[in-house]
Amino acid sequence: MDKVRIVRKTLETSVELSLDIDRDGTRSISTSCGFLDHMLNSMAVHGGFSLEVQASGDVDVDYHHVVEDVGICFGDALSERLGNREGIFRYGSAIIPMDESLCLVAVDISGRPYLAVSGLPPEKRIGAFDVDLIPEFLRAFANHSAVTLHVSFLNFGNAHHAVEALFKGLGLSLSQAARRDPGATVAKSAKGRL
Repeated sequence: MDKVRIVRKTLETSVELSLDIDRDGTRSISTSCGFLDHMLNSMAVHGGFSLEVQASGDVDVDYHHVVEDVGICFGDALSERLGNREGIFRYGSAIIPMDESLCLVAVDISGRPYLAVSGLPPEKRIGAFDVDLIPEFLRAFANHSAVTLHVSFLNFGNAHHAVEALFKGLGLSLSQAARRDPGATVAKSAKGRL
């Protein structure tokens, strides 16, 4: 299986997402939130994967439901693509500098959802985007992809740069962790399965 397509429709949102983690290709992202579009595009570019997202929702209220549901769909797509997770490297990490900002991202495609975020930028908004929605996106993604995800903002001066470093690091970490290990035929676990 190469490309995975996820559709989620609720009373608050409508999301269609296609993901191909094995191929650097199409990136077409429109979520009704320009900042989220920019972050998802950066993630896909640095992860080297194809990502198409069409999302709409009750953005007249705020961006919360759209951001969370895009995270859910991205997590569902990754989980479906990885299947039983056999033969992948499993771990990935990146420390991404972006001018004055520095962010560490570490991923374990473990089958156990967990999110730890430390040092979130103190700014409340980046343009019209609420910074508190970053953990909401990450939590939705981690829970639905069943990955352990650690994010540490090590230094920041500009909130936009800090969050962009996070998304670039997430893309790079996921591409490392989800890569096929040519020498592996089972899941990388002492248990024999994830």
